[in-house]
Amino acid sequence: MLTLIANRQPPTANTCLNSQFQIELIPSPSKGVPMSQQVLKPRVRGFICITSHPDGCAAAVREQIAYVKSRQPIQGGPKSVLVIGASTGYGLSSRISAAFGSGAATLGVFFERNGEGDKPGSPGWYNTAGFHAEAKKAGLKAVSLNGDAFSAELKAQVIESIKSKMPGGKVDLIVYSLASPRRTAPDGVTYKSVLKPTGAPFHAKNLDTDKKVVNEVTLETASADDIAQTVKVMGGEDWELWMNALDGAGVLKEGCQTVAYSYIGPQVTWPIYKDGTIGKAKEDLERAGRKIDSLMKLHRGRAFVSVNKAVVTQASSAIPVVPLYVSLLFKIMKAKGTHEGCIEQIQRLFEKQMYNGNALDFDENGRVRIDDWEMAPDVQKAVFEAWPHVTTETFDAHADFAGYQSDFMKNFGFGLAGIDYEAPTEVERPIEDA
Repeated sequence: MLTLIANRQPPTANTCLNSQFQIELIPSPSKGVPMSQQVLKPRVRGFICITSHPDGCAAAVREQIAYVKSRQPIQGGPKSVLVIGASTGYGLSSRISAAFGSGAATLGVFFERNGEGDKPGSPGWYNTAGFHAEAKKAGLKAVSLNGDAFSAELKAQVIESIKSKMPGGKVDLIVYSLASPRRTAPDGVTYKSVLKPTGAPFHAKNLDTDKKVVNEVTLETASADDIAQTVKVMGGEDWELWMNALDGAGVLKEGCQTVAYSYIGPQVTWPIYKDGTIGKAKEDLERAGRKIDSLMKLHRGRAFVSVNKAVVTQASSAIPVVPLYVSLLFKIMKAKGTHEGCIEQIQRLFEKQMYNGNALDFDENGRVRIDDWEMAPDVQKAVFEAWPHVTTETFDAHADFAGYQSDFMKNFGFGLAGIDYEAPTEVERPIEDA
């Protein structure tokens, strides 16, 4: 059964930017239907989506699995994988690609909640329940631990699970894909990250996705403490702690690899991202990657940071300016046939860079760039030719808002084909080791 950490706080992974939906949770009117069976509809309040659909989340997982199965099996791929931050976004896709593309046993770590009574659980919980169900059908080993990935206690539980449940008691790939607004560090202090520019206030064009209005946003400059706290939460310190703990416990296979995910993006987002508080944290992540790489070389392995493409995730949707940029980007990349979501990006990373006899292709700063199609000069030129002309009135002509909204709602299990959203569904979904 799934191991739970005591004294959990409600997860914050549901924080996300809105679509146009303003629909309330509708309890099933059917007599005799248990409270835990509900008719679930999207319920979005400003930047927060507070409902998710278990059957829809499972269907979204199956869509990703189907894509992986449509590709050739990964040769020389991982067989025993730890994914830290495995329930949504790039972490979930990494778990799916490793399991269904390489036949790997996977151990996933996340911080989510199951449904209880008439309250639905978080999408990450339902994604994991769906993944476990499909892994069990396919005869693939799947183990999950739910709790605070920043804590020493959970690290110890993971090590014990690797020793007792993973093939050979070791892992050959560790994916670090955490996104959190806060972290309690080993010093006992809880740090909070912020989305702010550094150096000067930031003023730019923005998209109010709730009203589908192109407006302006201004963000005040971060303080030195803001920067330091954001680095503590989103930088590389915890990745280092994980790798040192795993190494000290003797659970790293020879040739083991570890990768952490990052984003750089276009110049228009740099004040809030690359040059902002998040960017300072990502610089620290790269610092940690270089240090961890020295450790991994002792095991004939390696550590690196992969810079990925802009996609609609629960984390990225909350960043000002990004939804507008993503809406423009999607329209352009779809027209060129180069658009990718999380699963296509990770599958390409595994197929073309990490495995199948390939060598990693690093940029001048030692990063692997699978955002290369996004950052292609012709794509970026098209985005920035459109940028000055985008207004509320011209938005649809320049942007793929429908695609943005569809991806947003799929993150919560809504808008999936084949799901009866008018029927009651069980909100309490157990996760059992496969």
